[in-house]
Amino acid sequence: MITRLSTLFLRTLREDPADAEVPSHKLLVRAGYIRRVAPGVYSWLPLGLRTLKKIENVVREEMDRMGAQELSFPALLPREPYQTTNRWTEYGDALFRLKDRKSADYLLGPTHEELFTLTVKDLYSSYKDFPVILYQIQTKYRDEERPRAGILRGREFVMKDSYSFDMSDAGLDESYAKHRVAYQRVFDRLGVNYAICQATSGAMGGSASEEFLAISPTGEDTFVRSTEGNYAANVEAVVTQPGTPRPIDGQPEAQEYETPDAETMDTLLAWARSQNIHVDGRPVELSDTLKCLMVKITESGKEPQLTGILLPGDREADMKRLEAACEPATVELASEEDFAANPFLVKGYVGPRALADHDITVLADPRVVPGTSWITGADKKNHHIVGLVCGRDFQPDGTIEAAEIKEGDPAPEGMGTLTLERGIEIGHIFQLGRKYTEAFDVQILDENGKRSVPTMGSYGIGVSRLVAVLAEQRHDDKGLNWPVEVAPYPVHVVVANKDSAATEAAEQLVADLDAAGIDVLYDDRPKVSPGVKFKDAELLGMPYTVVFGRRYGDGVVELRERGGETTEISAAEITAAVLDILG
Repeated sequence: MITRLSTLFLRTLREDPADAEVPSHKLLVRAGYIRRVAPGVYSWLPLGLRTLKKIENVVREEMDRMGAQELSFPALLPREPYQTTNRWTEYGDALFRLKDRKSADYLLGPTHEELFTLTVKDLYSSYKDFPVILYQIQTKYRDEERPRAGILRGREFVMKDSYSFDMSDAGLDESYAKHRVAYQRVFDRLGVNYAICQATSGAMGGSASEEFLAISPTGEDTFVRSTEGNYAANVEAVVTQPGTPRPIDGQPEAQEYETPDAETMDTLLAWARSQNIHVDGRPVELSDTLKCLMVKITESGKEPQLTGILLPGDREADMKRLEAACEPATVELASEEDFAANPFLVKGYVGPRALADHDITVLADPRVVPGTSWITGADKKNHHIVGLVCGRDFQPDGTIEAAEIKEGDPAPEGMGTLTLERGIEIGHIFQLGRKYTEAFDVQILDENGKRSVPTMGSYGIGVSRLVAVLAEQRHDDKGLNWPVEVAPYPVHVVVANKDSAATEAAEQLVADLDAAGIDVLYDDRPKVSPGVKFKDAELLGMPYTVVFGRRYGDGVVELRERGGETTEISAAEITAAVLDILG
């Protein structure tokens, strides 16, 4: 197919859009790939739509290759299935809810587990029908509170979501492994620089979970990698290496001290050092202190439960990690009203003893283990306790992952230390188990004639997000740089010579490439200067540009690789050279 720039629905911009924060947003708008309609909502213009569809095709080819079957559900969905799984309310304000003219409740689908499960229940009844993997490439809707970064975080986006249904856990393992391999093929074909990270399942539920993150400094997700081995994990899924238990016998009794104006960890440390307090023969460090964060944890259908979270004083709480550790329950910080209603909570001086005395659940960081000694609040203003020993003076009710992860923390299983990196989520695979099949009472006759509930996996790829990810990872200061696999056109032909013979030769080249099945973007604009044409070519980012310029009179044209070398080639050989490069 030949597309002529003289008639293409396109206007490039020289200035960045005012609301753009990241390179992909700036360049995709400037290059005429997308246009903003409303916050978090974008139109796909011809060039952008071609790239989006090509990415869809890569995803579709790999899903079909692994034996999945494509279908398509509506985006407009009734309330009832989501009411059954409690997600009508659990999704909170992120769900787009609406009513029809008869006042029936509907939603715009953020995800489709319910519909996949109900469809399998409706059509399948015997173990002979399984396993089955179904997928769709569909538009999703989530009412993001702060949509940002163009199509990286929007309210309307395109996803591939697939679901496996198996009669056994071993079958689920196989389906999960198939998806993992298929995802690697997709992202490798697209040329994405990515990491596979251990992850939490979040609101989706389930057990095994891995996240595919495109490595990018503009990413919203923090993940870790080990300096040795192949360990990688979303920061919410990092498991803290536990502390080393110590003998309790022989440790000195805890002592209470007056600590004027020591309401923060830093002022407490300054006080301890001013008193020449030592731990194991060395001056006190922040890691020897213990802070108590008061939160309320709310399980579905239950009253909020006041809970104390014990953290080493050198660590801030990471609310994302805390929320992930508590899901599906929700977490919020205790309010001033909570402190006022519980006088034993002395703000800035809360310690584990008063919490235990008042039957408040206490969850501790994994470093808080039997025999470890701490400096912590004494439950009254301007007082702390030195030498409070876990297992003797207080006993946590359990452990919780709530502390921030720091660069240099020990990696699991002796794999060195952790490094922190930023990434953009492009895929996530879950082993859901029987959460949804049980919710909808999916009963399948097994090989023994008994009723059995199939187990599920859920697997998503952010298709439209991948357009932005490629722009983030492959741009330069001049514009976009698409891989051949998904470029709107693999070849961009530019006439930068007023000689009619150059134009005739360019016309012949694009005709020959078209006849060979190569899509070509042809800049045939007669009244546009060569400089503008070159700037547009760099901005639009096609992998290869053929220039009929000043040296065409000598029988020479330029073949420019976007972001790479420029080669002079005989005009008589250019068609063969392009076909050879594109395979």
